[in-house]
Amino acid sequence: MTDHPESADSSLIHARGLTKRYAGFTAVDSIDFDVAPGESFGFLGPNGAGKTSTMRMIACVSPITEGTLRVMGLDPHRDGSRIRAQLGVVPQRDTLDEELTTRENLIIYGRYFGLPRAEAARRADELLEFAQLAERAKDQVEPLSGGMKRRLTIARSLINEPRVLLLDEPTTGLDPQARHLVWDRLYRLKQRGVTLVLTTHYMDEAEQLCDRLVVMDKARIVAEGSPRALIEQYSTREVTELRFPAGVQETLDGQLDGIGERIERLPDRVLVYAQDGDAALAAVHARGLQPETVLVRRSSLEDVFLRLTGRSLIE
Repeated sequence: MTDHPESADSSLIHARGLTKRYAGFTAVDSIDFDVAPGESFGFLGPNGAGKTSTMRMIACVSPITEGTLRVMGLDPHRDGSRIRAQLGVVPQRDTLDEELTTRENLIIYGRYFGLPRAEAARRADELLEFAQLAERAKDQVEPLSGGMKRRLTIARSLINEPRVLLLDEPTTGLDPQARHLVWDRLYRLKQRGVTLVLTTHYMDEAEQLCDRLVVMDKARIVAEGSPRALIEQYSTREVTELRFPAGVQETLDGQLDGIGERIERLPDRVLVYAQDGDAALAAVHARGLQPETVLVRRSSLEDVFLRLTGRSLIE
């Protein structure tokens, strides 16, 4: 299910019928996708959708069960070590050595890739500057904030100057300021030509970072495209969010029918999908309905996800 004109030869990552099973459980169910050199590609979906299992196959740490997977033109089964040498991996949870300093974490990781100590040290200093951690070079990792640890993990993943950076839930658990700083660093990497592949269950993160993404649900790909194209395909231009007094939402059966193109009921509010949100609100008022609060906004990827999977992502 790909609308991207990539072949196995021109794609940096090429998958057809990619499947992963664990003891009778299908984690990834015959998915197709291509990642082009230099793009930022996302896997969006709820926990358990198959995102991490897919990333582990790309990273050559989990063998594929069925299908075709090529990473930088190489076969993960035969060429795993050659692929891993050109990958940077940012796992879901930081795996830093907390008893070492930030700089030592980078230098020792560089030694795993066979870098001479002087070169590892040079790259470590460059990366600490890039991650805005130069002032903490001699500090131990353990007392660093969550955002600093995340930036250090990203810096560490770049020590081998990878062509492809795999990021599994890069900003989960971070506060808004820390998330924006991570996004800025990733955007700068993309400008340098590094290909980014990330998983996320945050809609705003996918909209900020991804040129193109696939939405996964229950081990399958259910949609693919740029954030803008997905919004245009699966949602309306605007959404009117209505909150009603306690007990009123349950009595609305049928009263909103015909307003907008579609109605979505969430536990705490009703979403009216329409090209013109203000006109939809006027139609609500014309029927004598009085919501407590109203928000008219542009459609987002979250609306796409609700349409595709029928539930909120952040569970």
